[in-house]
Amino acid sequence: MKIVSQIKEPINQEMELFEKKFYESMSSKVALLNRITYYIVNRKGKQMRPMFVFLTAKLLNNGGVNERTYRGASVIELIHTATLVHDDVVDDSNKRRGFFSVNALWKNKIAVLVGDYLLSKGLLLSIDNGDFDLLKIISVAVREMSEGELLQIEKARRLDITEEVYYDIIRQKTATLIAACCSLGACSVKPDSPDVEIFRKFGELIGMAFQIKDDLFDYGEERIGKPTGIDIKEQKMTLPLIYVLNKCSKTEKKWLINSIKNHNKDKKRVKEVIAFVKANGGLEYAVKKMLAYKEEALALLDAYPDSEYKGSLKLMVNYVVDRKK
Repeated sequence: MKIVSQIKEPINQEMELFEKKFYESMSSKVALLNRITYYIVNRKGKQMRPMFVFLTAKLLNNGGVNERTYRGASVIELIHTATLVHDDVVDDSNKRRGFFSVNALWKNKIAVLVGDYLLSKGLLLSIDNGDFDLLKIISVAVREMSEGELLQIEKARRLDITEEVYYDIIRQKTATLIAACCSLGACSVKPDSPDVEIFRKFGELIGMAFQIKDDLFDYGEERIGKPTGIDIKEQKMTLPLIYVLNKCSKTEKKWLINSIKNHNKDKKRVKEVIAFVKANGGLEYAVKKMLAYKEEALALLDAYPDSEYKGSLKLMVNYVVDRKK
């Protein structure tokens, strides 16, 4: 059995019902919008985010979920989808998971409006049902994600990212959404309990490990969704590079920064940078940090009794760092 199917096993019924509810939550009177949202839904990814919501809720609620759990999962997926549509416009990207992106098929103006529509649908789903506690979790996540992206853009211009700033960026950009999923799951069944904060932290730690794993793909040999060296071409400062920049000689540092600033489109030079980072322990250091986040996340689960939901969450944590793409 594939690992993702194994993780989903205890929440299969919930995920099936969720898909129906999620599609309904997108509906509109505008035919063009429905055509686009239908296209988006049919090209969905693994749906890790709703899985986190349901697994957390079931772990804390003796295997039970409620309507708030479904709404929480729908809201997070609406917001996540909105950010992906907007990201493709920002990155001028024509593909998303191997298919044409919304902006490639319908142009930027429509893509931005569709993203706005999904965002408002998500917020209204919470407001219309009085889920203000869930709405707060979501809104904080959206604010943090925007700040993280802008911080990364600001720092990329100057190439002066320290390890601490890097962690701030990935905490806001990536980890905050997974943190929101887990705290939403907890909040849907146990509002105002300490579990909401514990699972927010759990999700954040997984998100940190997830992003470091993504950064490592830039140096990998494996065929994955994105070609190697793309972060360097885009002048993104990732952990392996930051570590090496901070420990190499002044001359080497000058050469590295010059390569990223002025020769980031030169394939041969990008390969040299990748080889230099590998030779100087950048990958080993990033792997060590990633595994530390993973262990910290797993330790938080130890306080909870064993169940199939806890088992799936453990599998999920391991999958995040072991995945091949």
